[in-house]
Amino acid sequence: ADIYGAVHSFRNAVCTITSIHLFYCFYFLHLKLVFMFRVDLLSFGVFSAVSMFLNTLTPKFYVALTGTSSLISGLILIFEWWYFRKYGTSFIEQVSVSHLRPLLGGVDNSSPNSSSSSSSNGDADSSRQSVSECKVWRNPLNLFRGAEYNRYTWVTGREPLTYYDMNLSAQDHQTFFTCDSDHLRPADAIMQKAWRERNPQARITAAHEALDLEDCATAYILLAEEEATTIVEAEKLFKQALKIGESCYRRSQQLQHHGAQYEAQHRRDTNVLVYIKRRLAMCSRKLGRTREAVKMMRDKFPLLSMFKYYISLPKSATICYTAALLKARAVSDKFSPEAASRRGLSTAEMNAVEAIHRAVEFNPHVPKYLLEMKSLILPPEHILKRGDSEAIAYTFFHLQHWKRVEGALNLLHCTWEGTFRMIPYPLEKGHLFYPYPVCTETADRELLPMFHEVSVYPKKELPFFILFTAGLCSFTAMLALLTHQFPELMGVFAKAVIWLSWIIEGQQHRHWLGLHCTVFILFFLKEH
Repeated sequence: ADIYGAVHSFRNAVCTITSIHLFYCFYFLHLKLVFMFRVDLLSFGVFSAVSMFLNTLTPKFYVALTGTSSLISGLILIFEWWYFRKYGTSFIEQVSVSHLRPLLGGVDNSSPNSSSSSSSNGDADSSRQSVSECKVWRNPLNLFRGAEYNRYTWVTGREPLTYYDMNLSAQDHQTFFTCDSDHLRPADAIMQKAWRERNPQARITAAHEALDLEDCATAYILLAEEEATTIVEAEKLFKQALKIGESCYRRSQQLQHHGAQYEAQHRRDTNVLVYIKRRLAMCSRKLGRTREAVKMMRDKFPLLSMFKYYISLPKSATICYTAALLKARAVSDKFSPEAASRRGLSTAEMNAVEAIHRAVEFNPHVPKYLLEMKSLILPPEHILKRGDSEAIAYTFFHLQHWKRVEGALNLLHCTWEGTFRMIPYPLEKGHLFYPYPVCTETADRELLPMFHEVSVYPKKELPFFILFTAGLCSFTAMLALLTHQFPELMGVFAKAVIWLSWIIEGQQHRHWLGLHCTVFILFFLKEH
């Protein structure tokens, strides 16, 4: 009896606990259902209010809405296109990556140090190569400012040189034509300040002041470069500078071992003499005296300083394209693409084509200038290896050589585009040279004037936001036009779309409600 009473008491307790548990479960289920239906009731109230509001709208409202949307998206599209053409990237994408991504936690700072160190070590060679590839070099065949650049400005009203380019030239002049002992001679002290002047007229005035005190080679150099309006005038001034420069060089050569001050003077006088002879050779070449120019360049310069000043590129567009022209000269006059496709390329033709491919891979901007597919401008005073500036400088002086060789431009036209089929894309690695540097576009935009369209390689695809904005602008413009032409029909269509969106939203609420109930019932059955 005691055992039966204990079992009966235990059963009653279990039933009581189960009943209480079921009561609370159904109570919470009831609250859940009330809350979900409350959402539907609220949605129905909002839906009724929106429906009443839409019934009061006129077709003019839809025309104004779609027209305003089309106008705003069109303005965004114009700004995005202008920003992409000027800076080569999307403004919205740049802002998103630079400002919004760090705020949203897109930058992962929790990566292990070992991974970052291994990746940095793995990219060390490529980044070091990228820095060397993007170095700006002085153009050894730069034009005369007074006789050539200024004449172009007088005729066209455009400035062929950028401030960045002229600032680099000013730094070069201060390096080559000044030294620490310039304050000992009044004329050299004036010229030291003249090379730092930004105003061209102030520099010319300072050069005349220096010549009033005494003969100064650097003063004649400045006047020949910037004041002379013809090559003949510039040549006369350089010849006067040559006499003074040679006497100064001989005097400083005898005293160069007497101390650091005399050694600096000798280095400066050597640079001045080398510069004068080089520019005189340029004058002779421009005036048609090629043999005299070659003889002057072969004169006995001070070899060490000449090597420092004429430190040449181990690889350049001039070297690559001249080698290609020399090999093309042997086969270009008889080359025919139809005959080559039938019988194949001979050994000499294959060598010429490979040389062209090698040159095009080194600098892919040159062929369009040689083939006159792109307008040519005056070369800048500084160039970027493998960049558009180097292509302009090469073509400016060597286009005539390609035209003199019969069939050379035809051979280039038929074969240069085949280079890009051999280069991996994206440019993770090159074929015969290092991968094409990605920094050339930015540097060329600073070296070349604004009116010139900088050649970009590889050709960049349009950013997503430009395509998206263009599609949005076209879609809203089409809606505005249809709304203006068929206002009643588009009003019914807009109301139908809104009704459909509300119905879909209501279906989603019911779906989530049924899913919650099903999950709750399954959980309850599992527990009990």
